[in-house]
Amino acid sequence: MRRVVITGVGPITSIGVGKQKFWAAIKERRSGIGPVSRFDPSVFRATSSAEVLDWKPDEYFSPHRLKRLDRYAQFAVASVKLALEDSGLEYSADNPQERIGVSFGTALGGVSNAEIQHSAFVSGGPRSVNHMLALQVFGGSAHCNIAIEFGLRGVGTTNSNSCASGNVAIGEALRYIREGWADVMIAGAAEAPLSPLTYGAFAFIRTMSRSHPSIACRPFDHGRDGFVMGEGAASLVLEEYQHAKRRGANIYAEVIGYSLNNDAFHMSTPLPTGDSCIRAIRDALEYAQINAEQVDYINAHASSTQLNDANEALCIQKIFNGRGRQVPVSGTKAYYGHPLGASAAIEGVICALAIRDGLIPPTLNYKDPDPACDLDVVPNEPRQKNLKYVLSNAFGFGGINSCVVYKKM
Repeated sequence: MRRVVITGVGPITSIGVGKQKFWAAIKERRSGIGPVSRFDPSVFRATSSAEVLDWKPDEYFSPHRLKRLDRYAQFAVASVKLALEDSGLEYSADNPQERIGVSFGTALGGVSNAEIQHSAFVSGGPRSVNHMLALQVFGGSAHCNIAIEFGLRGVGTTNSNSCASGNVAIGEALRYIREGWADVMIAGAAEAPLSPLTYGAFAFIRTMSRSHPSIACRPFDHGRDGFVMGEGAASLVLEEYQHAKRRGANIYAEVIGYSLNNDAFHMSTPLPTGDSCIRAIRDALEYAQINAEQVDYINAHASSTQLNDANEALCIQKIFNGRGRQVPVSGTKAYYGHPLGASAAIEGVICALAIRDGLIPPTLNYKDPDPACDLDVVPNEPRQKNLKYVLSNAFGFGGINSCVVYKKM
């Protein structure tokens, strides 16, 4: 079986652009959640977001290129550039690579840009609309723009599996390399959903926090009242082990397990028994050929909603806890919000860096324990621990469940 390792990472988040800034913020417990600044959200009552405030696209793209890329695509392409540079892989659009592919994910793609362009159309007519809109609005523009930018002619795909998209992108990239479709895969996800109607759509169904930004995202805490919408992207360079070894690449971790299934129950409420979530976790462990007792840390989906956090906690308790053991679990979205489809890709970067440094990021804003979430949530302070096996959970609207397992090399 071909082994798959991570040799480069490229996060773009509200707490930092690039590996160094991002990981420093994690270790220093700095959150990027604040008030919405791009529009007045008061009509929705939810007022918090996690915006990438220091985004400077002209550092990555020429003016001509920027005209063709909306914010979502900018995040996608730039995160790949960061990951490729981190990996040391050579690339050139003038020398296309047929054995390097792209597996990307997004929940909404260019929908927010389409919303903005529609407003321009209503107020100013057809001439006011960006004439590149047709090339920007579809979700698949992510992997297409990445392939064009870096000359990657291998397998190319963008999935749209709501908040599980990042994990699906990583898991499918694992399969493509193991099955010989590619030697290197760029896996990741991007999201830029912060526009009025898109933001409001989630507020309308009461899934977003109405608390002050300083405590709006508090995974597993008894007082949690919804998620905080974020934006950003993350890319990981996944490489066949011998390929990476031959070129002397730095290796963060190995990707060894993956699962994907569906609750077949409800569009926004998890299956109360947790059966499909439990099966997803067990399937990922079986794919990785390890058992529950070997898992050293779980990066939970932990969106900070009442139902989802409690349901995930129930599933973790049933599989991992018992016989005097509690596996450390943290929900890291209190740092960078919930960038929907990009979340699990960002959390993949966290898992890789956590394994490298032996550091478990904490669950921020945790003050009031919830009996329904009886877990070791690593509250508020990071924890040093040698990590050999790490599980990352991602659960999305529509009942989508996906898990990825990482291993220390």
